Amino acid sequence: MPRLTVDNLQARRRAILDGARRCFARDGYEGATVRRLEQEIGLSRGAIFHHFRDKESLFFAVAEDDAAEMSEVVAKHGLVELMRDLKNRDAGWLGVQLELSRRLRTDPDFRERWALRSKTISDAARDRLRRGVERGTLRTDVPVETIAAFLELVLDGLVLHRAMGVSDDDLDAVLDLVESTVRRDGF
Repeated sequence: MPRLTVDNLQARRRAILDGARRCFARDGYEGATVRRLEQEIGLSRGAIFHHFRDKESLFFAVAEDDAAEMSEVVAKHGLVELMRDLKNRDAGWLGVQLELSRRLRTDPDFRERWALRSKTISDAARDRLRRGVERGTLRTDVPVETIAAFLELVLDGLVLHRAMGVSDDDLDAVLDLVESTVRRDGF
């Protein structure tokens, strides 16, 4: 069997993450058996677990991959823009977010491991909000921590709404309202 190049290994890792995301979203963590992962990804367990130690590591990598992408969007464009982007997210992403929430609620070891990863999104949001205060575009009568907590709660609610299949016809108007509540000139 020929050796895979670095590019091929990265492409295979990406394919594994994408397939695992679909499987975890559809079947949940417990339902995403190794057999189902193999079928969804189209690779053997040996090929899958060459890249990831076990199913837990694979799920963590999927969630971590999503968190890194979310942190990038938040750092560049803010939490409201991430919320606006929700209508472009596929069911796999939404399903993994719900499964992540469940695991955080029910698995203390997972919650502890995840704490450092989730901090990157929170830090990116708070840094962006502080820059908004410094530029004079965000309200100053409410602490940045409170604004960040508000926006994170709205984001969590929107993820839940999207995952439940609730119509997002009014999403832009709702997010305009959310954005106006944190802007200096918004009230």
